[in-house]
Amino acid sequence: MRAATDILDISPVIPVVVLDDATHAAPLAQALQRGGIRTIEVTLRTPVALEAIERINDEVEGITVGAGTITQPGQAKEAARAGAGYLVTPGTTDRLLDEVADTELPALPGVSTVSEALRLAERGMRALKFFPAEPAGGVPYLKSLSSPLPELSFCPTGGITPDNAGRYLALPNVRCVGGSWLAPKEALAKGDWGHIEALARQAVALG
Repeated sequence: MRAATDILDISPVIPVVVLDDATHAAPLAQALQRGGIRTIEVTLRTPVALEAIERINDEVEGITVGAGTITQPGQAKEAARAGAGYLVTPGTTDRLLDEVADTELPALPGVSTVSEALRLAERGMRALKFFPAEPAGGVPYLKSLSSPLPELSFCPTGGITPDNAGRYLALPNVRCVGGSWLAPKEALAKGDWGHIEALARQAVALG
């Protein structure tokens, strides 16, 4: 089992995907993998998300699939049963953190303030999701955290694009970013896996 900090080092960009059709899951993961991406975060925003996680686990070797947008305690256990390798939350509550911890899976809990980051650090967490990155202060905000909180590493998500991802990745406390641009809905609908592979190659080059 990976540690949470190891998740940040799998790929410079973690694709954050919303799937409406579970049959797209494996071909999407394969296209990302051919482009050099070795992880994917499937968000639990659609009814097929858990099935999509299962399909990736069953059909694609060598890629770590995470479950994102964990907002309800029960979702953590459902994602673990589906085979998620790690969990991602947009924010944190004590109950949600406890349920995530009960799965024994590595997790990237979401924070957007210094107080939230300190609270999670008190619980021994060192790898955090910074969300929503751009609205919450972006690069300047994260840069200001590196001196007082040097032990914490972040995966900023929310408003990250190919144009600004490099600025985040240049920060000492950012080890990867999360981005939704690697799986555009149009490409998914058309099954344009070549386009997604090309986007993945471009994303890997950012790191």
